Amino acid sequence: MTETNGMLRYVPTTCPYCGVGCGLNLVVNDGKLVGVEPYKRSPINEGKLCPKGATCWEFVQSPDRLTKPLIKKNGKFEEASWDEAYDLIASKFKETYEKFGPKSLGFQVSCRTPNEECYIMQKLARVAFKTNNIDNCARICHGPSVAGLSLSFGSGAATNPFEDALNADVIFMIGANTIEAHPLAGRRIVQAKKAGKKIIVCDPRYTPTARLADHYVRYNPSTNIALINSIMYWIIQQDLHDKEFIEKRTTGFEELKATVEKYADVESITGVPTERVKEIARIYASAKNAVIIYCLGITELTTGTDNVRSLGNLAMLTGNVGRPGTGVNPLRGQNNVQGACDMGAYPNVFSGYQKCEDDATRKRMEELWGVTGLSSEYGVTLTEQINQCGDPIKAMYIFALNPVVSYPNANHVMKSLEKLDFLVVQDLFMTETAQYADVVLPGASFAEKDGTFTSGERRVNRIRKAVDTPGDAKEDWQIFVDLAHKLGLNGFDFNSPEDIWNDMRRVTPSMAGISYARMEKPESVHWPCPTEDHPGTPILHREKFSSADGLGHFFGIEYRPPAEVADEEYPFTLMTGRLLFHYHTRTQTGRAKILHHEVPEAYVQINEEDAARLKIQNGEMIRLRSRRGEAEALARVTDEVAPGVLMMTMHFGGKGSVNLLTNNVLDPLSKMPELKHSAVAVEKITGVQ
Repeated sequence: MTETNGMLRYVPTTCPYCGVGCGLNLVVNDGKLVGVEPYKRSPINEGKLCPKGATCWEFVQSPDRLTKPLIKKNGKFEEASWDEAYDLIASKFKETYEKFGPKSLGFQVSCRTPNEECYIMQKLARVAFKTNNIDNCARICHGPSVAGLSLSFGSGAATNPFEDALNADVIFMIGANTIEAHPLAGRRIVQAKKAGKKIIVCDPRYTPTARLADHYVRYNPSTNIALINSIMYWIIQQDLHDKEFIEKRTTGFEELKATVEKYADVESITGVPTERVKEIARIYASAKNAVIIYCLGITELTTGTDNVRSLGNLAMLTGNVGRPGTGVNPLRGQNNVQGACDMGAYPNVFSGYQKCEDDATRKRMEELWGVTGLSSEYGVTLTEQINQCGDPIKAMYIFALNPVVSYPNANHVMKSLEKLDFLVVQDLFMTETAQYADVVLPGASFAEKDGTFTSGERRVNRIRKAVDTPGDAKEDWQIFVDLAHKLGLNGFDFNSPEDIWNDMRRVTPSMAGISYARMEKPESVHWPCPTEDHPGTPILHREKFSSADGLGHFFGIEYRPPAEVADEEYPFTLMTGRLLFHYHTRTQTGRAKILHHEVPEAYVQINEEDAARLKIQNGEMIRLRSRRGEAEALARVTDEVAPGVLMMTMHFGGKGSVNLLTNNVLDPLSKMPELKHSAVAVEKITGVQ
């Protein structure tokens, strides 16, 4: 923290948006934020910022901020004291727990919140109410990454740092629009291309990222497994698989080989000619070093976990794991998707992915936390909690999430929340979800507290307090400490986020060596880091995999279609997508004037042929209908999507909410809903706007 001319302060911190973890300086004048500047010492973004990062200070001082606790009385919110709000929450949750047991409570935490707050919330749920019904919104973005990579490699995290893409000879991207969704990670792709690296992009949509590709492959939505199996078949047929790596470091190859034998020609499924698949297989497998990068186009499907395992298969088949310029790397959508999972805000693990079902682990946690009776049961996931509202879940605590806009089948979400006996929402703004709450608590933004975010490359980055919270709003970690004291709990005597972090380190072997002092360096530390003299681990699986047997596990995975396909009544396939100028449900970016000006309302991309057939003009308002609801958006006529395929923005609420349409059917392994594939109909509403 430095001062200039006795007037401006520059506070180094980490961007609150996507999972890249860019460093920036918040600029403070007279106790108020006045702007941001890139943190030029950061090795992640190297002094660059995207449009969202450059405006991230604006929402902090929005006049819409919540500043006082609110309690709903006779259907209307009234201001209340903190003690009144705490007393009500404590009494209602204790009453519910005592009457109905631990399965009657649900806890949901956002991936936009610091590690320390994710950790303390899951500890509070487990210690106070003996429940594992704690989950975070990684469930609906990268839950399949955690499940799939854990099954394949033994660890559910990215294998390599972002900058390591520059060490690859070939970058294979699938289901990822990095240039828009993760611009500073996308910058590494641009750098790699300028350095002569080959870029392969597989995507149903011709995105800004696809325009960078040396080889662009358009395939039919949700046919990922068929495409990847075919690529692997042709790698084996061309004798390009790494036999030594397979023999020494993996198991299950024969099962994989037998499965992919059926996928020599998948054009009828994927729309990709066989010769094109064969060519892509040769380019990827012939590279000395090849890296796989993917995002939500892979995960947000009922086949999400299998899609991720297929990518693990592809990397192991060619020996592209455990070295610079290789690996399998999911791009995390929110700033702390990785960290929320790391902290144990998950229904089956404590911090550091220590399994609740393991008796020795659970006994150790009880001893370290000074408690008894921690649950071994697999808790209820985020998406399933919504289905269980009313029975058995009676009370729910939602921290910095907006399920009414961000969860699939929004009409179902709204009806479910109405079934709860008691709902607490802790957030910055009166969101669409907060409207359903019985108590609303005003929390703090990233600029108003200390703590840490963990980026998608497992790098733990500091955030630092620059300004105070508005009105009576409190730092969120303090709210949880206060509630713990109201509940009479021991083990919550924390006076700072660093105290909470150190408590987490004490019980989490994989992160025991990462202190706040070590994170003062701009490059910070990648976990695992078990001791303070350990350098951290930028690249996973160098000598062996993280699995119990030290081997990578191949799986023979069969293609299966999405849960819902286009038909005569609903003839279009709808995908969802992120925009360069917006984030999540726009509670933050929607309050940045420049970003709102760029894209002020929802739109849907429709192919030129479809638009002409339906007499839809560019800029015309159209209605989309699915089996779950209807939404309205501006038509953007383009060749970026294929005929019969639509892409609608995911960030908007109200009539422009795409999640009024999306399907809440779940991946059986990760419980991921099928956000990326729905069958819809399209109709005109008005003339050209």
